[in-house]
Amino acid sequence: MKRQQKQTRRGAIAVLAAFLAIVLVAMVAFSVDIGYVLTAKEELQRTADASALATCWEYGKQLSLGQTSTAAAQLARATASDYAASNGVTGHPMYVSANVDNDAGGDIVFGYVSDLNGGANSFQTGDAALYNAVQVRARKESSLNGEVPYFFARVFGMHGQILRAGATAAIVRDVRGFQTPADGSNLDLLPFALDQQTYDNLMAGGGTDDWRWNSTTKHIESGHDGIREINLYPQGTGSPGNRGTVDIGGCNNSTSDIARQILHGVSPQDLIDFDRPMEFDDSGKLYMNGDTGISAGVKDELAAIKGQPRIIPVFAQVQGPGNNAEYTIVKWFGIRIMDVSLTGAASKKRVTIQAAPIVVKGVIPSTTTGTSSYVYSPVVLIK
Repeated sequence: MKRQQKQTRRGAIAVLAAFLAIVLVAMVAFSVDIGYVLTAKEELQRTADASALATCWEYGKQLSLGQTSTAAAQLARATASDYAASNGVTGHPMYVSANVDNDAGGDIVFGYVSDLNGGANSFQTGDAALYNAVQVRARKESSLNGEVPYFFARVFGMHGQILRAGATAAIVRDVRGFQTPADGSNLDLLPFALDQQTYDNLMAGGGTDDWRWNSTTKHIESGHDGIREINLYPQGTGSPGNRGTVDIGGCNNSTSDIARQILHGVSPQDLIDFDRPMEFDDSGKLYMNGDTGISAGVKDELAAIKGQPRIIPVFAQVQGPGNNAEYTIVKWFGIRIMDVSLTGAASKKRVTIQAAPIVVKGVIPSTTTGTSSYVYSPVVLIK
């Protein structure tokens, strides 16, 4: 009688062990599948992030080349597709739908955000002229790219997992002004102002086309590139004894101060010494004191930065002579210096510049369009 009870117990343990083994195998199987899905989810988010950043940068580049917002967005869509294909998920290239209608439900959507710091962003797609951001959605589902497959869970009738990931990247394309970058670096801002009439003429197709920047060799060459040039010096400022130089920092900057700012940019201390915000007021104006003008004393420094992008202010008017001049600044302009000659007769002196995109830290966004041209913040992920 006792022997029979012992054998019955042995049989129960065997059945229980078999059942638990099945459960254990199922748990291991699900763990493998879940781990695979989580890895795929991370890869999918990486693809969305990379595609959004690259697409937003390409959009800004196309803007800098003179494309309209709508045209720039259409041209940038190919970048999203290229980066998605290059950043595969589960070993397979990704495809994103480049719907040119900018449908809010599409994989690539351009729009406008007012806050790049991750605050209460409202992504708006209504006015293409304001676009400064792009949303990219990457997805693996039965209709596109295929679901993330299960391996062991198939025995339970489950074949795959639908995954979606999205990212929003943005730039500042309308700059109100500048502040010290978070990393304490200098600003690539030159202390030379261009009159608005010459700027407008350049944007309308005026000027010459005698120089080109070779992005491969990083050198300036003679020849055409389709980007017009104008002479920053001499310019008729309307101020006797002043040739368009402005004080960024304390009043009456010395030649050594100007030379330092040309080579190394405007320092955090210069912004402190400026004694007021380096940004447009509510009427869209910033007032700067004038200096005695561009001189041969900084020709070597100007020649040393040829080809490097810089920012200059554009002024609408100037009042007063020499060091007493006051410039009314209304725009920021990205340029590169192509040629420098500051010796000899005044008629032969020149600082030849052309428009050039520049990415700079420390920008203060503007809610008004047209406050800057060719000047952008770094592209950032905001979602």
